[in-house]
Amino acid sequence: MKHFAKIAALLLTVAMLVTMAGCSNETAGSGEGAANGDFKVGVIHIGDPADGSGYSYAHDLGIVAMQENLKLDDSQVIRKINVNDGDAAATRTAIEECIEEGCKLIFGTSWGYMDTMEQLAAEYPDVMFSHGTGYKSNGTNFNNYFGRIYQARYLSGIAAGLKTASNKIGYVAAMDIQNSEVTGGINAFAMGVESVNPEAQVFVKVTNSWFSPDLEKQAAEALLDMGCDVIAQHCDTTAPQLAAQSRGAFGCGYNSDMTKDAPQAHLTAPIWNWGVYYTKAAQAVMEGTWDAANYFGGMDDGLVDISPLSENCAEGTEEAIEAAKAKIKDGTFKVFEGELFDNKGNQVCAAGEVISDADITGAMNWYYRNVVAE
Repeated sequence: MKHFAKIAALLLTVAMLVTMAGCSNETAGSGEGAANGDFKVGVIHIGDPADGSGYSYAHDLGIVAMQENLKLDDSQVIRKINVNDGDAAATRTAIEECIEEGCKLIFGTSWGYMDTMEQLAAEYPDVMFSHGTGYKSNGTNFNNYFGRIYQARYLSGIAAGLKTASNKIGYVAAMDIQNSEVTGGINAFAMGVESVNPEAQVFVKVTNSWFSPDLEKQAAEALLDMGCDVIAQHCDTTAPQLAAQSRGAFGCGYNSDMTKDAPQAHLTAPIWNWGVYYTKAAQAVMEGTWDAANYFGGMDDGLVDISPLSENCAEGTEEAIEAAKAKIKDGTFKVFEGELFDNKGNQVCAAGEVISDADITGAMNWYYRNVVAE
């Protein structure tokens, strides 16, 4: 597979993740321990990490960090790439191939794998299934992992709010207002924008696809045609950033640092350091301490962050972001707290209250007051 030719280069990129990855052995579970040499991990990717940017690439950086931390060689990691998360049969085939190859832990990295993983967890009780995003788990051999990416989106909103000249910022969204994961990210970004630029608005275009370079490009171009001069995104490819660069605009990517892809446009990106969780989960299965607890990490444990600010950022961006980041990390600022209003004038949070993580990721079907969506 062409991906493995890139492992050596990826190892250098993820060196910083190695020191952040944590291990948890505190609670006993039902899994059986496995020696390093016998242990195999399966990973189901919606795209191809060899593309070098975006969602699958970011997840694979975490897998490589896990390999380094746990001293696993390439033969102990079974990667399935370009598995359409909307195709249940293809998903089942990919997962069952991992099981046949001896995987005792399987990570499904995209929302659409969730139902199939739930079914297979019931069929294969001796295999541990860990699903990224989504919400389902069974408490025995199937859990859910995700994190407070909204914290990083808030920070990227600061970069966008300080950069825009038109006060029109575009946002390419994978799913509509009914998907709380996406909506919560849009709202956090918009709140970050407002914190430094109360006059700016965030215009949303939805692709209804997690991974579609063509649709993402079309959505970005439509936003640019509306006069947006910064393009943010919750979708999987670099297409929105490339579209922004082609029109002399700027952008905030997602999942990985996209400055190398759009060096004249990119400002920063909310990023995932997935190695923090992948190491923790694999170590637990290897040591027999897996307890299928759901995982929801944040900026404080290194799971989420923003990529280094590029030279395209406006003056004062670093100082504003660092001040906000410090408050997020020490817990004095929760992002979704205090008096908040949606774009229809309804109060959605009262003074002194905080919206829970469960509601942010599972029950947020409103847009913040400076968001404009069809």
